[in-house]
Amino acid sequence: MKAYQITGTEGLSSLQAVTLPDPTPGPGEVLVRVRATCLNYRDYMNVMGIRGVTGPIPRVPCSDGAGEVVAVGAGVTAFQPGDRVVCPFMPTWLEGGFSQVHASQAMGGAVDGLLRELAVISEKSLLRIPDYLSVEEAATLPCAAVTAWDALHCRGGLKAGETVFIQGTGGVSIFALQFAKLAGARLLATTSSDEKGQRLLEMGADAVHNYKTDPDWDNWALAQTGGLGVDKVIEIGGPETLNRSLKATRFGGHIALIGVLTGTSGEIQTVQILRKGIRLDGIYVGSREMFAEMLAEMERVKLKPVIDSVFEFADAPAAFQHIESGRHFGKIVIRV
Repeated sequence: MKAYQITGTEGLSSLQAVTLPDPTPGPGEVLVRVRATCLNYRDYMNVMGIRGVTGPIPRVPCSDGAGEVVAVGAGVTAFQPGDRVVCPFMPTWLEGGFSQVHASQAMGGAVDGLLRELAVISEKSLLRIPDYLSVEEAATLPCAAVTAWDALHCRGGLKAGETVFIQGTGGVSIFALQFAKLAGARLLATTSSDEKGQRLLEMGADAVHNYKTDPDWDNWALAQTGGLGVDKVIEIGGPETLNRSLKATRFGGHIALIGVLTGTSGEIQTVQILRKGIRLDGIYVGSREMFAEMLAEMERVKLKPVIDSVFEFADAPAAFQHIESGRHFGKIVIRV
């Protein structure tokens, strides 16, 4: 089968097209013909060899993927050839709490991901793609969508009328906007351009702030809430934005720490967490059970993911360059 592997320690040149043996499903396993994968910033960090993120090499990148069943192993009853399926980020995290065991099976990092033609996945892990979604749309869901769902509903306990603050227009932020509005929340957002800001407003954001023209978005968020602060923050930036998020959050509020776009370490004003009684949760995607709950709600309202662009398999390096540029709005898909 055709695939891509991270073959070096850093730089886009480490992403190389390779030919690997076709896998065979064992008992309880399903062979999936991958039709689409989707990029997350984590995938870019893995390819670039950013410290603290990159897993062992060689490694097939990309955690997210969807496709169709081509063969099943002994004892498989839930799926048959031709079924459209989507693969979870951590195939062993079926339900319950997070653990090191599940982290050790994170696709595209700890184990091989889905930037390849064929993959063997446990029958228990896979989910059916709702009929209303294309395979490209389904491929956007395993990481960004489940992460946003976990942050807002599972850990966040989002209620109608609460104010949610999102950063930027990447996959997690856009899904968070869609889920928050669906739940009846007020949505505040920051972005780097007025053009993206207009698109956020068209999607339902209640107010948008351009952090390029005015970097003090924490003060803006406070002003938008009458000085009280927001109820929930989807924190994407990491060390260079977290202190502003702490300032923008109300007493007793919740911050879901999801991204590390500004780095993997930094000086954090921990006194703000203590003084304001803020709950700070690290969110590392979510379980299959969360994925299934999210899919059911999405199907109920026929919610569509926002896809920025679709690249062909041969142009996979260009997709990584596109995510590096930061120009995208929504998800970047690679058609396999």
